[in-house]
Amino acid sequence: MRMCDLREKEVINCRDCKRLGYVSDIEFDICTGCITHIIVPGPCKIFGILGREHEYVISSCNIKQIGADIILVDVDIEKCLVKCD
Repeated sequence: MRMCDLREKEVINCRDCKRLGYVSDIEFDICTGCITHIIVPGPCKIFGILGREHEYVISSCNIKQIGADIILVDVDIEKCLVKCD
C-alpha cells in the first residue's frame, strides 16, 4: 500500500463511531521502515476559516482494520489530540 492510498481513506473511531477525517501524514521508524503513527488533521477553528490548531496522532497499534475505503481505529480522542507544531 502506498501513502497516496492511505490519504484516500477515511479514519473512523470504533469507540464512538465518529469520523476523524482523512490521513494527512505518517510517521515511521527509520531503522525498520515500519509505520509508527498516522496523522489526521484535527477539528477546525472558527467555521474552518482560521485553519486547525490540533491534529490526531494515532499509534499504529490502535489501528484495528484497514479496508477499501476506511481505516478503523480504537482511540481515546483526548489522548491522541495534540497541538500542531
